[in-house]
Amino acid sequence: MKIKRTLLPLLAAVGLATATVTAAVAAVPSPTAGSLTRYGISSSYVSGVSSGGYMANQLHVAYSGTFVGAGIFTAGPYDCAQGDTTASTAQYACMATYQTRKTPAQLEQETRDRAAQGRLDPVANLSGDPVYLYHGTSDTTVAAAVNDDLATYYRDFGASVTYDKSSSAGHAWVSPLGPVSCSTTASPYLNNCGNDPEGAMLGHLFGSVTAPSQSALTGKLIQFDQRSYVAGGDASAISMGNDGFAYVPRSCDAGSSCKLMVALHGCKQSYGTIGNTFMDKAYLNEYADTNNMIVLYPQATTASGNPNGCWNWWGYGGDTNYATHGGKQIEAIMGMVRALGGATATPTTSPTPSPTVSPTVSPTVSPTATPTTPPVCATASNYAHTTAGRAHQSGGYTYANGSNDAMGLWNTFTTHTLKQTGSNYWVLADGQC
Repeated sequence: MKIKRTLLPLLAAVGLATATVTAAVAAVPSPTAGSLTRYGISSSYVSGVSSGGYMANQLHVAYSGTFVGAGIFTAGPYDCAQGDTTASTAQYACMATYQTRKTPAQLEQETRDRAAQGRLDPVANLSGDPVYLYHGTSDTTVAAAVNDDLATYYRDFGASVTYDKSSSAGHAWVSPLGPVSCSTTASPYLNNCGNDPEGAMLGHLFGSVTAPSQSALTGKLIQFDQRSYVAGGDASAISMGNDGFAYVPRSCDAGSSCKLMVALHGCKQSYGTIGNTFMDKAYLNEYADTNNMIVLYPQATTASGNPNGCWNWWGYGGDTNYATHGGKQIEAIMGMVRALGGATATPTTSPTPSPTVSPTVSPTVSPTATPTTPPVCATASNYAHTTAGRAHQSGGYTYANGSNDAMGLWNTFTTHTLKQTGSNYWVLADGQC
């Protein structure tokens, strides 16, 4: 049975005709075991809260050629934590403000430098991208000043920023279905403030948005194995859960052109901690059904150095590339995005290839280009692929020649199957040959 509640008027940008919004409580479907398959994705977006907000920003900046907009609840600017693995900078400069943090201008220059090195997509991609930011006045977990820095960072790169800091929300993802009162900061960190930030966010990101479904969800929730997207296959080694989820509306499953939204939970919000609550109460599936939008819900988990199951925004686990191309969690999520058809196999800016193994085909060649020879598959270690000329390494990580598909660490222990689809053009094809 669905329960209806009357809410405050939406922002005009949401494009809803009525003066009030009725939120239907429609339980997320029970998960169905399956795998990620390719859909007709027209554009990709990323959103998140708290540590998921920081990761959403990292994904947007690192792969701005893929993600054309971002929605971020209560987080600070790109790489604020500066790789301080003690998390001291993260806690005392980028959540609280007891320590001095780098200014937006300093972080912007670091972003430009990394892009020039090929570690990030070109920063020019950020210009004009819609960005939606949300922070509540009762949120003392991540200070308002830090959120303000994120707004400044994006605006300085020319993004179109909408920043809502008018509600009394605590530290949370705010939703009409949130079970926590607005100004409280408490588990499961999904708060109800009598508004609809999801409608405002999607209206800004998409330009306009259709009213959410008021009836039972008609799509399916796929539960898939995240390990297949992690270099080496051990998700727990990079503080990710074994299982991830994707909500696929019936229209997308039937072949309609659809948008993709990557939705990243915050600390203490993973499936292993609160079950399906984030997926159930984030109020994204309801909009997905009426706006042809697939929602990907990757899952972090607890690990040594990360007891609260946060996404990696300070470099835990020794991942020095956590905020750039080659970041272990970033590449795992990008593998999921590519599997769904939300990104081409070729990053906008590829890592600098090894001087001894250089691709001879432009990275802009389509992975579906007709091969001049019958397709060839090869299964070998990343080191062997590199020495055989099928891949190249940069910064200790391996990338397939031509497609630049991320293959993980450059060593003899990590094994993958590559398929040749063109002259010196190889794509990751684990389980496909």
